[in-house]
Amino acid sequence: MRRGERRGAGGPRPGSPVPAGKASLEEPPDGAPAGRAPGPGRRSTESEVYDDGTNTFFWRAHTLTVLCILTCVLGYVTLLEETPRDTAYNTKRGIVASILVFLCFGVTQAKDGPFSRPHPAYWRFWLCVSVVYELFLIFILFQTVEDGRQFLKYVDPRLGVPLPERDYGGNCLVYDADNESDPFHNIWDKLDGFVPAHFLGWYLKTLMIRDWWMCMIVSVMFEFLEYSLEHQLPNFSECWWDHWIMDVLVCNGLGIYCGMKTLEWLSLKTYKWQGLWNIPTYKGKMKRIVFQFTPYSWVRFEWKPASSLRRWLAVCGIILVFLLAELNTFYLKFVLWLPPEHYLVLLRLVFFVNVGGVAMREIYDFMDDPKLHKKLGQQAWLVAAITATELLIVVKYDPHTLTLSLPFYVAQCWVLGSVLLLTWTAWRFFLRDITLRYKETRRQKQQSRGDQGRDIGNMDGHLPGLDDPLPGPDDPPGPGEAEREGRRL
Repeated sequence: MRRGERRGAGGPRPGSPVPAGKASLEEPPDGAPAGRAPGPGRRSTESEVYDDGTNTFFWRAHTLTVLCILTCVLGYVTLLEETPRDTAYNTKRGIVASILVFLCFGVTQAKDGPFSRPHPAYWRFWLCVSVVYELFLIFILFQTVEDGRQFLKYVDPRLGVPLPERDYGGNCLVYDADNESDPFHNIWDKLDGFVPAHFLGWYLKTLMIRDWWMCMIVSVMFEFLEYSLEHQLPNFSECWWDHWIMDVLVCNGLGIYCGMKTLEWLSLKTYKWQGLWNIPTYKGKMKRIVFQFTPYSWVRFEWKPASSLRRWLAVCGIILVFLLAELNTFYLKFVLWLPPEHYLVLLRLVFFVNVGGVAMREIYDFMDDPKLHKKLGQQAWLVAAITATELLIVVKYDPHTLTLSLPFYVAQCWVLGSVLLLTWTAWRFFLRDITLRYKETRRQKQQSRGDQGRDIGNMDGHLPGLDDPLPGPDDPPGPGEAEREGRRL
């Protein structure tokens, strides 16, 4: 929903202020227009939003402006600029121009998602980037292995060359007594640029998932995957303290902790918005500009995976997609010969940071309120398609590496874990329910038999007319006597 379209039923037009105290939700849960005070249909996990309804130039749609600028630029290139004779250069420029035109169309015309800050156009831009990236992956998927790797030379001439993988294992001594100059050199060697990247990445992932348990499960499971797949990718081979202390406890754990503290602050924050020109002080204006980059409203995620089989399978699917996206980062570098420090690797991570939060919100809405959200959100659909396409590229470009058999003890651990997971699922959602229904049916039958026995005992031990006391002269007549008295009269 665009900012200018938020209005209450029978309320003011866009651009006119709404009286203070009126609440407005970014996504009304029961289809009611935004700007109306939240009623009983609002979910308990949603925060209340107070908005004065100011509609400025910043929030208005500029479709005609963008169209005019785009037409002028294309006219300049066509009429006033001489086309070079370089075929490769013209091909690159034509592809880039086509992508830019598509992005201009999508930013102005695409459907809005659940987020509106800092601006809905920002999230529409990343939605269109998702489409472009998926199309690029499809193109790479349909090339031969050699052509696909060499095609990246058009992006960067330095690519298309096999790269040696760095081994993080080797000497795992925390204190190396043989090195008198620096006995802790093994630790300093591991403290590279990926340490702050781990922390920042898990901080942002926590903001996406919004659940401590799910974050810890994904973090620990990925370390188990690195243990299991180090025979395929050498850079998965790390020291034990690098896995569990530096990664899980320090980098990932600290990132998750800071993320949970940020989530706590966001859930307690008051979401009251005023137009910039309605704020009288300069300090208030600066604060309003900074808060423009915070959420418009907040929804606390309550995944409740054990509440139903549908939610349990959905949460397992979310964890699986997260782990696949993590593994694709390493395997794509391996099969496409991309150096870890290359800007394409960094751009992919920035891309997933921006689209991941929207996708998680759409998945949660689809799970939590299927009556309102009857289909999976567009960004969530694209993220799932991108993750699957990346996996298919890895499978096609290097099937030999992926088919290297797991060590026997690793395979045993995964089989045991899978059996335990399936057993718990069958017990929790099938056997447990059958047992509870059987116990409830048996209890009801025993209760009905006990009630029947008590009724029979009352009839046998309490015959009317024998044990009842004789009526006195002052007692009122019974129904039979009253009827006989009426007949006499």
